[in-house]
Amino acid sequence: MFSLKSKIAVITGGGSGIGKAMAVLFAQQGAKVHIIELDEKAAAETVNEIGEAAAYHICNISDQKQVVDVFNSIQRIDILVNNAGIAHIGKADTTSEADFDRVMNVNVKGPYNCLFAAIPLMKAQGGGVILNTASIAATVGITDRFAYSTSKGAILTMTLAVARDYLHDNIRCNSISPARVHTPFVDGFIAKNYPGHEEEMFDKLSKSQPIGRMAKPEEIASLALYLCSDEASFITGCDYVIDGGFTKINN
Repeated sequence: MFSLKSKIAVITGGGSGIGKAMAVLFAQQGAKVHIIELDEKAAAETVNEIGEAAAYHICNISDQKQVVDVFNSIQRIDILVNNAGIAHIGKADTTSEADFDRVMNVNVKGPYNCLFAAIPLMKAQGGGVILNTASIAATVGITDRFAYSTSKGAILTMTLAVARDYLHDNIRCNSISPARVHTPFVDGFIAKNYPGHEEEMFDKLSKSQPIGRMAKPEEIASLALYLCSDEASFITGCDYVIDGGFTKINN
């Protein structure tokens, strides 16, 4: 079950964290994985870890021409995972226009550019699978995450629109909404925004989930594998929350 043999998968932000876990698992399941990254060092390290089943492309997903050129060079895309994203701390009245634009360019325009480039390829080959990484922030209120939450809300509704529009092109589109996941990004985020209080903030963020810890990237990757596999062929237009009970269980 859950074989991706002979599938071509494109994963944005596949050099680290959740994206890396997806890339490693998808390759283990037989896919040829193309990692889309800005961080060449991280991308190269992930490809070296995976081996011949992976390749990387340095690309700014907020630049449509770059994305189209890279995707056309890959030629066939069976699976697209829109995973790359950035975070931001701030409320509506403390978020600068520049920061808002930066988050939207990466978190919303980036996935749109990838959809714009990948969907014609999928239509021409008779179908494909798209998975978008949203967040619990798309559906519940998270303090001081105005721009980030707004961007992930866009991803959630983008997923529904794509699923509806391409039903008859044999293209499935779903999203996943993780809560906090322990990645190098999280460690860096805490260090940058809470210097001197890293351990305290890590513990606080971990315990904000009723299950008592952050998710592991591999746990998110396992859900992604299912949704991108043929076993999920009847699933489209759905968002899957993977949150340790955060959205439904009171801690």
